[in-house]
Amino acid sequence: MMKKNKGIYALIGFLLAGTGLLSIVLSLVGVQFAFLKWQSMLPSPFGFLLKIVMIVVGMVIMYLALTDPDREEFME
Repeated sequence: MMKKNKGIYALIGFLLAGTGLLSIVLSLVGVQFAFLKWQSMLPSPFGFLLKIVMIVVGMVIMYLALTDPDREEFME
């Protein structure tokens, strides 16, 4: 199942990581995404931590989608 949808999972991971990274960069300028406005209601460290979690989870999804688990190169 994962092999069939790996492009979709990679795209979702890229969008999640990209949105988190862009959200951090935009917050340095004082701008924020409208759909992430609820994060500004959280205390400052939690909002930033949530953006970092978005980046990490997105990268993990991309890694899992783009690597081949059947490859036995690292299993030696």
